[in-house]
Amino acid sequence: MYFRSVSKIGLLLEYFLIFIGIIFLLFFFYHVIAEPLYAFVFRKPIYVHFYIFPKKLTLSQLQILHTEFDFYKKLSLKEKRYFEHRVATFIERYEFHGREGLVVTDQMRVLIAATAIMLTFGMRNYLFTLIDKVVIFPDIYFSNINNNYHKGEFNPRIRAIVFSWKHFLEGYEISNDNLNLGLHEFAHVIHFEGLRKTDTSSTIFAASYEDIMEQIKRPANYKRLIDSNYFRIYAYTNQYEFIAVILEHFFETPRQFKSEFPELFEQVKIMINFNEVI
Repeated sequence: MYFRSVSKIGLLLEYFLIFIGIIFLLFFFYHVIAEPLYAFVFRKPIYVHFYIFPKKLTLSQLQILHTEFDFYKKLSLKEKRYFEHRVATFIERYEFHGREGLVVTDQMRVLIAATAIMLTFGMRNYLFTLIDKVVIFPDIYFSNINNNYHKGEFNPRIRAIVFSWKHFLEGYEISNDNLNLGLHEFAHVIHFEGLRKTDTSSTIFAASYEDIMEQIKRPANYKRLIDSNYFRIYAYTNQYEFIAVILEHFFETPRQFKSEFPELFEQVKIMINFNEVI
């Protein structure tokens, strides 16, 4: 009787080890073979959204999205649930700090989080590792980093993204002027993250970024960009500002962007895995 019990335990252990081995092989096949191959062929992850326990926003937070964030309004019901989960997760993950007496409100949390999620909505890893806080000033503020006044900045040394709330809101007051402080600064974060991380979305971002910069280096392409006057001159300050500015244009005036520079538009779509249907 004792040996029979030991035999059963041994058999169960053997089945368990086989099961663990199969899981490991499937995990290895997916991450090392299947998804890299899929991403190489189709330039996007196998999946983007999968949430076992999706987070919820409060009714007042949902109202802010419904009334103040146009991108959210264009989503399908399923996509809205994904978007809400990501916004709620962002608000929960990062600290929000008001400066110069500014009291942080739900409007600030929701609109700032929604801006970040809009940019990363096509990426599976949608949160940032280079920041842990959002700092909000009521207006232009003085930065000790370069002894100058700023409307906003991404500061990896203090792991923060910083905004003048006045100028953040101005970015959404005119939706087609290609000036959006929130988009611009979060684009810097995505840029830095995309070139440092090794997940599928970041790898696609980095490869697309390299393709874009290679095209821009060609004199004929660069001259056409300059001559068009579509992108403001600040875009040509350096590669980081160029990516930030083209992402502002991509979301604010997509039809004009696509009309004037269709190939570049398609490369940006691939870079952030953007679903043009929405």
